[in-house]
Amino acid sequence: MIDPRSWDVYLVTDRALSRGRSTLDVVSAAIAAGVSVVQLREKGLSTRAFYEEGLKIREVLRAAGVPLIVNDRIDIALALDADGVHLGLSDMPADAARQILGPEKIIGLSVEQPHHITDPLVANADYLGVSPVFLTSTKEELVTAWEIDGLRRARSLTDLPLVAIGSIKKDNAAAVIEAGADCVAVVSAIVSADDPGIATEELLQEVRAAKRARQR
Repeated sequence: MIDPRSWDVYLVTDRALSRGRSTLDVVSAAIAAGVSVVQLREKGLSTRAFYEEGLKIREVLRAAGVPLIVNDRIDIALALDADGVHLGLSDMPADAARQILGPEKIIGLSVEQPHHITDPLVANADYLGVSPVFLTSTKEELVTAWEIDGLRRARSLTDLPLVAIGSIKKDNAAAVIEAGADCVAVVSAIVSADDPGIATEELLQEVRAAKRARQR
């Protein structure tokens, strides 16, 4: 299985924030720049349209050797033979998802409070999405943020890989890694950028430099 600790920058798609560009164009630019993993999130599409979009994204990701994670939809992930799913707290429980997906697929699980990390069901996850590190307009329902001190606490509570998400950008990515995250996940920092490829490169530079510094 792919080890999420090897990831640096995790792209979460959002067509509404892509400034008129197709999801395929944004993903292709991020792949060319070296993005580690892509999560396809299509809450506004019908099941068929989501699947058809996923087929296109899957092909370019497979050709590049980049994992595909599907947001929420286990049925779509199975139909696409995606590498895994990312589940929120209101989605199917992680133990049931594991029974359906089997041992080889990646399961990511969002955690919004420290007690979520110590829930026994977390044992079925391959990584935890610490959400949100900073408040973000892409998740308006969330009213509290972990912030950097909270991220450090999250790191102290688990040995699972931590993927940090929530208003992360070039200027704060290094601090997030220094606080214990293994990877930064972003939406608007790439999909809304003037040049998604350059934005990906800049994030990768910050993350990799922070990881090197952490290892010293």
